[in-house]
Amino acid sequence: MPRIEIAVGAFLAAGLLALFFLALQATNLRLSGSTSGYTLIARFENIGSLRVRAPVTMAGVPIGRVTDIRFDPNTYEAVVELRIDPEIRTIPDDTFASIYTAGLLGEQYVGLSPGASDQYLQDGDSFANTQSALILEQMIGQFLFKSAEEPLP
Repeated sequence: MPRIEIAVGAFLAAGLLALFFLALQATNLRLSGSTSGYTLIARFENIGSLRVRAPVTMAGVPIGRVTDIRFDPNTYEAVVELRIDPEIRTIPDDTFASIYTAGLLGEQYVGLSPGASDQYLQDGDSFANTQSALILEQMIGQFLFKSAEEPLP
């Protein structure tokens, strides 16, 4: 009888451990955060629901993570700090940083579109070109406002 109870307990513990790691993967959390790599700065007028630990991608491939988001009271912009993996060292200095939405749940991430410059961004550099998040409510409001201005036939 005790062998069955031990087996059931071990099976239950393994199931809970698997659920824990699945939850970590689904929420982009890591048990040990990587501090290697270098930092780039992007300034946006609106970040939508971008969060710390959101992925940074180039050509759809994750190359880093958002490590900090803060508000600049002088420029009234969101300042987003990106940690780029150390093996990615050749990001052109005219690269475009945009905030995109992925999936049905609307997780937002930073997508980088490389430019054609021969000069590369270094640790601490800022992106010259950024595109803020598209906010669905603003787009609907603009559509309705423009529709109301047009005369009826």
